[in-house]
Amino acid sequence: MAYDTYSLIHIARDGPVVTATIDNPPINIVTLALFGELAQLAIELEADPSALVFVLKSADPDFFLAHFDVAALIAMAEGPQGPVDDASAYHEMCNRFQTMNTVTIAQIEGRVGGGGSELSMAFDMRFGVRGKTIINQMEVPIGIIPGGTGTQRMPRLIGRARALEVILGGIDMDAETAERWGWLNRALAAGEIDAYVSALARRIASFPPEAVRLAKQAIGAAALPLAEGCRVEGELFQTLLFSDTARTQMARFLELGGQTREGELRVAALSAEVAAG
Repeated sequence: MAYDTYSLIHIARDGPVVTATIDNPPINIVTLALFGELAQLAIELEADPSALVFVLKSADPDFFLAHFDVAALIAMAEGPQGPVDDASAYHEMCNRFQTMNTVTIAQIEGRVGGGGSELSMAFDMRFGVRGKTIINQMEVPIGIIPGGTGTQRMPRLIGRARALEVILGGIDMDAETAERWGWLNRALAAGEIDAYVSALARRIASFPPEAVRLAKQAIGAAALPLAEGCRVEGELFQTLLFSDTARTQMARFLELGGQTREGELRVAALSAEVAAG
């Protein structure tokens, strides 16, 4: 994939890791133009068999994605009311980022709100900065509700009562609270987040691609009833177990010290050595 048709998003590629940097001054509002580029990017990523990890970040240190363009919403409201399905384009984009077999990571170093927060919640992982990252759903105070999957995703991430506090209260959720409540994976120091996310992305991308993709698929099945999710897990486990790649990697794990006291005390590092070949 060339990823060369974007003006508001800068794309960089390092092998199987694709990094996109949003640059829509002055504050990264999700304008219709930016929405169109994000939706197109989701389609391209989903169709790219060599993209294993995707990182989304911002060129603005203060704003990741402010929120959806309120002026555009007003213009919509002044026209005829469309069918409910008219709102599904944003849902479709968010769902595509969630379900694609590429691992998606949001590196949120500033404020994120409204539709930007909703998009972030569709990503597999979210990382923020202590004292800098702020999450806000400002829809209810301006007379609407989150309409980009937020009322459905936020309760699943942080629980119903906390989602009500954030959405009905229109409050700022700081990085420390977001980490504690499960909205963020980690709240890191400003000087640490870029190195941490980059290292994590490269580490994941170094592992067998099919194992990464099927692990994401299996974890997605956790939304199913337990018995059904376990059935999906079992099928995917069997698919990988009998593959040539798995047999090679498992044998190498033992050769390098797996299942020894010394090896197991450093199993994370040992796993990276197995993947390195």
